Amino acid sequence: MSTFSIFLVLITIVCFLLIVVIMVQNPKGGGLSSTISGSQMLGGVQKTTDFLDKSTWTLATILIALILLSSLSFTGSLSDTDSKIIDKTETAAPQTAPVQTAPAAPATK
Repeated sequence: MSTFSIFLVLITIVCFLLIVVIMVQNPKGGGLSSTISGSQMLGGVQKTTDFLDKSTWTLATILIALILLSSLSFTGSLSDTDSKIIDKTETAAPQTAPVQTAPAAPATK
């Protein structure tokens, strides 16, 4: 299994975990207005919210790092010079017969 495939599996797992963590979070509602008003939460709920926030940021950071590392590890086996599409179009192009020129007629006086 290539390193790119390993990165692809890891990215898929991290994406799934990120979706689960985001779906578990309670909607805070109100955006910035709720944080400015400073509504107090209970201690247990606050710790759970902090854990979910930290895990969201951690998973997002891991996801970005995996994407960057996978792009660096990509060997480029199908680069521009080795492209299968280019090879197919070159072989499928109609071959033209070489143009034959008639020998020059001898000059008559």
